[in-house]
Amino acid sequence: MTPPPARRSSVGRVVAVVVAGVALYVLMPTLVKVLDSWPRLLHLEVWWLLGGLASEIASFVCAMALLRLVLRTSSWFAVVTAGMAGNAVTNTLPGGDAVGASVQYRMLAGSGIDTVQAAGGLAVSSIFSVSALFALPVFALPVILGGTTVSAGLVHAGELGGVGFVLLVAFGVSALSTDRVLLTVGRALQWVIDHLPSRVRRSRHDQPMGERLLAERDAVREDLGHNWWKAVLLVAGRIGLDFFSLIAMLEAAGARPHPALVLLAYSATAVLALLPLTPGGLGIVEASLSGLLILADVPSASAVVATLAFRIGSYWLPTAAGAVCYILYRRRYGALGVNGAPARP
Repeated sequence: MTPPPARRSSVGRVVAVVVAGVALYVLMPTLVKVLDSWPRLLHLEVWWLLGGLASEIASFVCAMALLRLVLRTSSWFAVVTAGMAGNAVTNTLPGGDAVGASVQYRMLAGSGIDTVQAAGGLAVSSIFSVSALFALPVFALPVILGGTTVSAGLVHAGELGGVGFVLLVAFGVSALSTDRVLLTVGRALQWVIDHLPSRVRRSRHDQPMGERLLAERDAVREDLGHNWWKAVLLVAGRIGLDFFSLIAMLEAAGARPHPALVLLAYSATAVLALLPLTPGGLGIVEASLSGLLILADVPSASAVVATLAFRIGSYWLPTAAGAVCYILYRRRYGALGVNGAPARP
């Protein structure tokens, strides 16, 4: 007998909490070590620190601009508030990636953006960003092939990125050039929707989900055909500025690392953070980034304090900003209803 959806949802939340708890328990010593280095933030070079924070803000602006582009909307307010609030949920709840994406989707729908358009835009934006992360090790290959000594851990990180990049590109090309992939995804989504509890199920649409996804794919493809260079620049800006923020924090800490080796450490950490083990990669990023920076010949003390400064700009401050964005969204559109539309008073 199949358990009811509400019970399956509760079980999933319990599993997510347990997994996050175990992961945080294992990673706690490194996390505490990084957080305990906060007094050393006072000794960082101010201008490098400010430059790193400014780069992180610009990185988030690029991410929101990319989402606005693929959503084909002119509303900055809806995109920014939904994007930042969804990011805050991802950073605070166990298994928050799925919950954060759901909140972002519902907020976009509540602002008046078509639901399939919102789902398609979020998917395209995610594929672009993740593909770019996996592609980063490629830019370090000239240094590695040129004879620079690289630790085995960083080499394996580059290999992982290469494999992931090939797989993601293959999936993206298939989704853009053939109908079978999206029709399969559409049938799966339709099955999930049909099995939702009646109190949260969306009203049934006359057109099957697969066909709606195909129509949205064609619209996005046609639009990006004219604006592909904007998408490339925004993806590069999103990742590049985030990476420069890390470089700036290392400079602020007095380290003078080899950028290519730091790039391998950064890309490996970003890939590991995609695993939904802890909220926003909390603990995973601190442990992996500080450890990999040490493998990249960064002094241990500098690696730890630079990791903390980087996480303040990429995790803690955006999480707080997301809460503010959600309040601003509710003041304009009201509380979200179960279907993503604003709740009626």
